Amino acid sequence: MEDSANQSLMADASLYNGQPTDTGSSCPSARLTSCTPSIQNNQDGVSVENVLDANKQWFVLRVSYGRIIKAKAFIEAKGLECYVPLRYKEVRKHGKKRIITEPLLSSFLFVYATAEQVETLLHDNNVVANESRALLSYYFDHTIHRQDNPDCNPPLTIRDNAMSNFIKLTSIKNPHIIPVTTGIIKFKLGDEVVVTEGEFKDIHGRVARIAGQQRVVVEIFDECFVATAYIPKNAVKLYVEY
Repeated sequence: MEDSANQSLMADASLYNGQPTDTGSSCPSARLTSCTPSIQNNQDGVSVENVLDANKQWFVLRVSYGRIIKAKAFIEAKGLECYVPLRYKEVRKHGKKRIITEPLLSSFLFVYATAEQVETLLHDNNVVANESRALLSYYFDHTIHRQDNPDCNPPLTIRDNAMSNFIKLTSIKNPHIIPVTTGIIKFKLGDEVVVTEGEFKDIHGRVARIAGQQRVVVEIFDECFVATAYIPKNAVKLYVEY
């Protein structure tokens, strides 16, 4: 059965900025959660504390349309760590503003596993049994080629520090965090910056101007961008990776 959750579309960057006036008493997540064992809540907010495993990587997997919930449940049933980023979207119902959640990227999820575990996952009979299309498939890295087969691209993986930054950003419950396309991004600086204060503190990315507002944009893979809400000029500094 297809997922009943509404699928996220590429957002129009003309969304107004600022804090929501009513976040409601709950955030129904349509049976999805963006939290994984790598994200822990504490008094200071969300922290990302990956216990690194030299044999594991973050793989980007493509999900057939409308089946994020099924894919997430399938992966977790195999005992693997799975991350589905959510968009916290402001809606009005019965005259009152509420925050709902929906998948930020409708066609992708992230799995922290070994290459062998992912290969087994994708070839499991349960993925394709009684289905007209595969539930999951690789998303390939089109910037490089496999050493053992120069005509093929390897599966795309995300570096741990980049994934931690992405998880931290997309775990913030702010409806003005949006996926954006290069067509509406106007980069002002080539340098990477880090946010120094506010709810986006320690998020690093590139400063961009979207719909006349300064934001910090995080690129997770192959022109997949996610933008923060408005960031004041005095709340960023050049990012230095140690």
